[in-house]
Amino acid sequence: MNKILLPGKDGSLSEFELSAIQPFQPHTGPLNRIVYAAAHIVADPADNSTIDWDATINYRKHLWSLNIGVAEAMDTAQRGMGLAWNSAKELIRLTLEASKDQKDAKVVCGCGTDHLSLEPGLAIDDVIGAYEEQVEYVESLSGNVVMMASRALAGIATSADDYINVYNRIISQMRQPVLIHWLGEMFDPALEGYWGYKDHRSAMDVVLDIINSNAEKIEGIKISLLDKDMEIKMRRLLPPGVSMYTGDDFNFPELIAGDDECHSEALLGIFDAIAPAASEALGELANGNKERYYEILEPAVALSRHIFSDPTRYYKTGIVFMAYLNGHQDHFTMVGGQETKRSIVHLADIFKLAAKAGLLRDVDMATQRMRSICKLNSIES
Repeated sequence: MNKILLPGKDGSLSEFELSAIQPFQPHTGPLNRIVYAAAHIVADPADNSTIDWDATINYRKHLWSLNIGVAEAMDTAQRGMGLAWNSAKELIRLTLEASKDQKDAKVVCGCGTDHLSLEPGLAIDDVIGAYEEQVEYVESLSGNVVMMASRALAGIATSADDYINVYNRIISQMRQPVLIHWLGEMFDPALEGYWGYKDHRSAMDVVLDIINSNAEKIEGIKISLLDKDMEIKMRRLLPPGVSMYTGDDFNFPELIAGDDECHSEALLGIFDAIAPAASEALGELANGNKERYYEILEPAVALSRHIFSDPTRYYKTGIVFMAYLNGHQDHFTMVGGQETKRSIVHLADIFKLAAKAGLLRDVDMATQRMRSICKLNSIES
């Protein structure tokens, strides 16, 4: 048994007791869902403006070993929040290179316009050119593209027509079918009103128009709106051959399991943190054991809801904290100092929820590391 004093929201300290866990059993056989984890990056603890490339790529190999694909250079990798395009290019290159040595390793790569500055005079053609530059780079490496939402486009678009123009132009040039990523304002406030409407239902009509006009060039759409009813409604309206990829870190088990009519594939930030549980659960789903699937994921959802709690845009701190607790990196340092964006109480609750979900692979090590974080916050046990 391990015991540790942890802080609560009221400022008090209480003892938390952990017991040994039963390791998850990764499923390495076929799945009946397409699954990607949006993987985090590991900072160099000596200089948090740079990336520890070895540790970062090793984490991708860990995900592949669990039969989980990698969505590269997405917002979980601090895209637009510390990770610049030049670093994202190297990240994409190294990941695609590493995937060649891994059996059945799946990779998709985020392309956006984050190297553009929102300056006076920025035009729609500049946004198109920025997308083209990033897509060309990924396709030159034979990578598959996720077309990410553009802050620049959100900043200068005057109507839904501007979005339709940009997306139609870029999608028409794709060598391989693309994944579109609709990222909600809860993840990035600069994206409020994307597609020309603040109301998500009206925005959905614009996205469907783009998808229907380019269906043969679109693999699917990932929506990250934390609205399961809207996701279910939208996936029923997608044309044949176009898949829904859930980005709902609150309701993913139900959305992935689906119903008699349809289901969602997965491209999730939380799968970075709960990969062992996700791997076993998805194996159970593939084997027709939905009851066990939900049983595994239920406590992981409680952890996910906490990691992605408001302000949701700081969820990346919790993802990296989980990697630190589990020994995938030997420090809790993030690019640009993002580790400071959550309180010690928030981190303590991650520790407790991870323990209850069986997601601390070495309880002794995790407890020691949690204790060291507490000590940095003048809490000793």
